[in-house]
Amino acid sequence: TMAQRRCLLISNSTTHPSGYLDHCAPMMKAFLGDTVKSILFVPFAIDDCDDYAAVAKKRFETMGYGCTSLHEAEDKPAAVQAAQAMFIGGGNTFRLLSKLHHYKVIEPIQQRVAAGMPYMGASAGSNVACPGIYTTNDMPIVEPPTFKALNLVPFQINAHYLEPDPKSTHKGETRKQRIDQFHEESATPVLGLPEGMMLQVEGDEATLMGKDLPVRIFQQGQDMATAKVNTRVDFLLTGQPVTKKAKPSSN
Repeated sequence: TMAQRRCLLISNSTTHPSGYLDHCAPMMKAFLGDTVKSILFVPFAIDDCDDYAAVAKKRFETMGYGCTSLHEAEDKPAAVQAAQAMFIGGGNTFRLLSKLHHYKVIEPIQQRVAAGMPYMGASAGSNVACPGIYTTNDMPIVEPPTFKALNLVPFQINAHYLEPDPKSTHKGETRKQRIDQFHEESATPVLGLPEGMMLQVEGDEATLMGKDLPVRIFQQGQDMATAKVNTRVDFLLTGQPVTKKAKPSSN
């Protein structure tokens, strides 16, 4: 059913020291191709939607695209149905998901992506493309009706993925430890996507793009794996069986 899906899932919208979307603009243009003339922007992860939409519109206009913001549409499901392409911006993932449910656009987005509409997300916008928002780094500042999200891909993303700092005296969990905790509760794989990296999904093909940084792949019961930029990670989409480590026998 997702053979036509096209998703560009970006870890973050701004990479030091460049400006908004600068690091991913060339990939976005290549991903959208020549047919898309206008982008529907979804600003709901940020409180001030007017301000956020103005920033996005200006940025997309410099790239040669028209841009409308979903928060300005009176009939939001209809605006999704009419969109040529969509970009969901970063911010707070809990607030974003709450608004997507509130405005009843979860199903319309799923339908449009299944029909081939290009979907782009950054940070929170990539989190909501996953089965749920279980691996976000954000504080739960609002309570969505469910943690289940768009389920455009069958794996989780941890955006802004940070490698453990061996010199740190910080006693909180490392990102890897938090993902290991997730795998105590769930068998869904997790892609640790560092800043400057993105994943392009075309049907059942998935390609890592962006900076030359290691991308970590976590699967329940397996050692952490590493993938490099410009390599394919299709197995995350096709859901290859995961072999669990043998538990030591208790004699």
